[in-house]
Amino acid sequence: MKKFLIVGLGNVGAKYEGTRHNIGFEVIDEVAKRLEANFEEVKHGKMAKASYKGRTCFLLKPNTYMNLSGKAVAYHMQQEKIGLDELLIVTDDLNLPFGTLRIKSKGSDGGHNGLKDIQSRLSTPNYPRFRFGIGNAFEQGRQVDFVLGGWSTEEQSKLQERLEQSAKAIESFVFTGLSRTMNTFNNT
Repeated sequence: MKKFLIVGLGNVGAKYEGTRHNIGFEVIDEVAKRLEANFEEVKHGKMAKASYKGRTCFLLKPNTYMNLSGKAVAYHMQQEKIGLDELLIVTDDLNLPFGTLRIKSKGSDGGHNGLKDIQSRLSTPNYPRFRFGIGNAFEQGRQVDFVLGGWSTEEQSKLQERLEQSAKAIESFVFTGLSRTMNTFNNT
């Protein structure tokens, strides 16, 4: 049975819940809900194991904080013997308008500390990533406040539909592969 590791990036703790930077956790929660999977405490995070159309999905929410995400990713890839092609990292992206989905087979860290750490731990930028646009409506020098802030009322009203679309894209990645998923879901 083919296995996948889907990792949502975020920070643990009540003060980070519902923030833009934790969209990776929210997307993973939506996938787990759709696949009726429950999270359990594991080394370096919380994990849910689910089956989807004959494939096994490990859904991981690292507890290492965003900037050390690579520690959890590398550990669970080794534990479950997951290859780079069966890995998908879900993260926020300031460079995309709110709710825009962008799936790529590789790329730079784009200044994102979580991706930077993953790239360092895996010794390669060549791993699939799923970027969820959070927009960039912040004043100069206020980026951290924006990223660690909550959603606007307008964003909140559209968030559930965007989470559902994100979960469908991840299911597509697992079942139909990266290329078809990129063609179907990028910029939707």
